[in-house]
Amino acid sequence: MSKITDSEMKHLAGLSNLLLGGAELKNLKEDLTRILDYVEELNEVDTTGVEPTYQVFDLQTVWRDDDEIDYGVKRKQLLGLAENVKDNSVVVPKVL
Repeated sequence: MSKITDSEMKHLAGLSNLLLGGAELKNLKEDLTRILDYVEELNEVDTTGVEPTYQVFDLQTVWRDDDEIDYGVKRKQLLGLAENVKDNSVVVPKVL
């Protein structure tokens, strides 16, 4: 069984920028102790010969060529639709 001290819990809460009261700290300490106990239990499982699972779905990275697509519209035509153009680019208002 993992033993977490109150000072360790206060240190973790401080690192996490959490302001915890006595009851909250106690509940979190109990939860964290149960989690660590479960991890210790998992560490006891013999995984010899078991390959790591990196992904549960049979997905593969799909790469495509970065080809230019000609839609039949030229840059000059598109820039002509914009209200404000500067240096061959559309100028938009700042959001932030």
